Amino acid sequence: METQNSPQKALAINADLVKDLLVRFLRDETRNAGFQKGVIGISGGVDSAVSAFLAAEALGAKNTTGVVMPHASSNSQSVKDAQAVVDQLGIRSEVVDISPMVDSYCDRYKITDRVRRGNVMARTRMIVLYDISAREKGLVIGTSNKTELLVGYGTLFGDTASALNPLGDLYKTQVWQLARKLGVPDAIVGKKPSADLWEGQTDEQEIGFPYARLDALLYHLIDERRSEEELKDLGFERAFIARVKELVRKSQFKRLPPVIAKLSSRTINVDFRYIRDWGI
Repeated sequence: METQNSPQKALAINADLVKDLLVRFLRDETRNAGFQKGVIGISGGVDSAVSAFLAAEALGAKNTTGVVMPHASSNSQSVKDAQAVVDQLGIRSEVVDISPMVDSYCDRYKITDRVRRGNVMARTRMIVLYDISAREKGLVIGTSNKTELLVGYGTLFGDTASALNPLGDLYKTQVWQLARKLGVPDAIVGKKPSADLWEGQTDEQEIGFPYARLDALLYHLIDERRSEEELKDLGFERAFIARVKELVRKSQFKRLPPVIAKLSSRTINVDFRYIRDWGI
């Protein structure tokens, strides 16, 4: 009988091929947009490390700027891990302490809820990245993986924002596979994923499920388009299926550009969507 562990083989990637495809993707799409440089926020986590490794190979170390953006509440080890990525790749880098920006706003408006403060941190980091990208005349490279995009684990116009995202079609467990192939430091690959928005926070705790279990269900649900009955037959609990389906449904707005009310014959992102629409 097939079990919920069956997608392990399907989720296994040819890391060499994936690396080549994503390096080519970043190089081609950056140049197609008229740019040569990339800017990436490096958090000390595996996702941003993988994106940085790919960007450095695609664009070159001198054309890649890594930005480390700690807050006073950040884990000091995260900064050390981020610096390890910068040092290994030899890319350009800078550290921007976001504490004054975040704290002045949150203190002024008495924002104590940690989710709201976390959202302010995530969006502040994107302000910094886009400002530096304007200075460098480069594109912001994204770090959000498929698992987190599907369940809505990300801040809209915060960590989910980017010009190009090489990781958006890789589940978290696949990102780990690619990280090992690229030579991301073991300390980063092996540690518990965390957005580092408050002390002791971990991604799996926030999402509510281990990545391996979540990826298995998402693979069957999204990639294979299995019905709920088929998912149950594969060994997934009804409550787990229902919860994940609801997360995917509720977060659809995060995966789309803003919906524009249609008034004309050619509406942006409805009838006017592709490069061919403007003659290239």
